[in-house]
Amino acid sequence: MTVALVQHHLAWSQPTETPLVLVQEIIESKAPSGRPFVGTVQPHRRVVVGAAIAGRVEKFVAIAGTMIRQGDLLAQLRTDTMEIELKAAQAELELARQALAELVNGARPEEIEEAKAVTDAARAVHEAAQAQLRRLSHLAATGASTAADYEAAQEKARTARAQLHAAEAVLRRIQAGARPEAIAQAKAREDLQQQRVHLLENQLSKHSIRCPFDGIVAVEHTDEGAWLSSGDPVCEIVDLATVEIEVPVPAEVVASLELNTSVRVEFPGFPRLLMTGQIERVIPVGDPRARTYPVVIAVSNRVARGIPELLAGMLARVELPVGPSVNAPVVPKDALVLNGEKRSVFVVESLQNGSPPSGRVREVMVELGVEVGDQIQVKGELHAGQHVVVLGNERLVDGQQVRIGFADDDRTDS
Repeated sequence: MTVALVQHHLAWSQPTETPLVLVQEIIESKAPSGRPFVGTVQPHRRVVVGAAIAGRVEKFVAIAGTMIRQGDLLAQLRTDTMEIELKAAQAELELARQALAELVNGARPEEIEEAKAVTDAARAVHEAAQAQLRRLSHLAATGASTAADYEAAQEKARTARAQLHAAEAVLRRIQAGARPEAIAQAKAREDLQQQRVHLLENQLSKHSIRCPFDGIVAVEHTDEGAWLSSGDPVCEIVDLATVEIEVPVPAEVVASLELNTSVRVEFPGFPRLLMTGQIERVIPVGDPRARTYPVVIAVSNRVARGIPELLAGMLARVELPVGPSVNAPVVPKDALVLNGEKRSVFVVESLQNGSPPSGRVREVMVELGVEVGDQIQVKGELHAGQHVVVLGNERLVDGQQVRIGFADDDRTDS
């Protein structure tokens, strides 16, 4: 329906200079009357970003007033010494890995063949010594050999046997590979060095101080060349994508509030700013002297020309629906015309039938009440059944002739 109406507007606006407007009927609705309160705009989040590690500021880019994204660099500390320590630790880690690999892989085939050859040689020497001992034992029995020769042969046989046993033990050790305990110790040394590398990498990353969320730099606390100790402030970041308006409210009013209720918010000194917020939470700890409790109202902020419309510290006036329920005219928010401190709507009078219908508009000054869904209570020379302009009212003047489309039925299609 809305698309069809816009198409009709475009078609009707071609042949004549009389503007085409969209109107909607005023209705009455029963809702709590409003009561004004004053509050202060606060950032949704405010964080003082500090240095996690000591160092000298090599680069500082957190300039006050700059919009910044989560993860962007705020400041960079010097890392020369830390980078050298990290490279040394990485080299030691590689040494530990190679030592472990050597144990796990075991001896090379060439080393096993070498041990076998040494064992075979020792066996041959042992067999020769045993044969010589037997020969001298036979000769000694016939008196053809001296006792000294026989004893020398015995010593040589014992030495050859010991050398053979040693060579066989070496061969078995090489074939069996490293002991499980030795491999476990080498693995533990590798893990320990890996954790040392992780520790240095973590410390190195802390030399780059980054933004924790999307926001705006509010305050600079350091500059290039400055020395920062661990915990020293670097800058203050505020999140103004959504602002919070903190309104001190008496206890009897707090009892009448409901969370998530939409409320009208205006800003003295900025008459063209008219926004809608929602009651987000009530802080149950109040001011013991004033007997008031902070009510927090969340308002979505807008950015115009790179500057947020709502700034921290601005004064806000909030209309809370806490009064007795009354019947009052309500109009769509699009019907409101904001002109400085004035709030007005354009009412269609002298309605004449036609295709499209036409009439004359009259500007009516209004006072705003509480919000009722997507409409708002108004006080002024208005009553139910009248029609107010909801589209095309930005350039109207009092008494101007207009052509009319109806937003609340299909009469524009007839």
